[in-house]
Amino acid sequence: MKAFVLPGVLEDDPPEVAALWAHGCRGLAQRGTEVVAWFDDVVAFDDPALEARGRWEAEGDVDWLAKYYADLAPVRLEGLVVAPTHAPVELHAGQRALWLDPGMAFGTGHHPTTRSVLEALEAHDLAGRRVLDVGAGTGILAVAADLLGAATAHGVDVDPATVPVARATAERNRSRATFEVGELDPARPAHRADVLCANLFAEAHVALAPAYARALPSGGTLLAAGVLTTKADAVATALEEAFDVTARTVEGEWTAFVAVRR
Repeated sequence: MKAFVLPGVLEDDPPEVAALWAHGCRGLAQRGTEVVAWFDDVVAFDDPALEARGRWEAEGDVDWLAKYYADLAPVRLEGLVVAPTHAPVELHAGQRALWLDPGMAFGTGHHPTTRSVLEALEAHDLAGRRVLDVGAGTGILAVAADLLGAATAHGVDVDPATVPVARATAERNRSRATFEVGELDPARPAHRADVLCANLFAEAHVALAPAYARALPSGGTLLAAGVLTTKADAVATALEEAFDVTARTVEGEWTAFVAVRR
């Protein structure tokens, strides 16, 4: 097994992560200030800049990939348990499993930004409601919305590498959630929703706030996460024009918003 090592912090969702998975990465881990990606063998990256950012190493006798899988515990919420498929998982009455293998880039439910949106989805009655996930990534939020009873669940992402991953998540969970490559376009019927999820960085929320408002009807709900707390006021200000913020939660350095369209 070979390891590709590059500077970065996994919790910051570095843009290289999606490319690593797309090239056959088997697992990821944080080692100090570096990210380690395991591959069966050395691969040639399409992007020379990615190749230049890291280095290849031969792994020793320790099976780091097996350790990575063994240490990856399910994420337990009230109604959903996000679990990898490599091990059995115990469910309590009323719970459903959302199967999501760890080889699926950012968005496994372990990070507080993803978990905050999952918890907000659980807290809402989604029956009969259309849910849109902007920046769908692994597809976890749209699939969760479908499993929680949404009438429709659709995801859109500008990164073409993520959409096959999201569709595989839906297939694995026998979910009706659908996904496409592209940007949020409120003029499209598929991009209008009753609940809009967006787990993005603060600057993206600020730029997209007007589009969020156009995509949601009066009374529609925005679940916005991925915001560094140091930048949360800028997001709140951007939402003020069209939304009433009903909840603002902080976990560590991350802030999430629940806002209702006026």
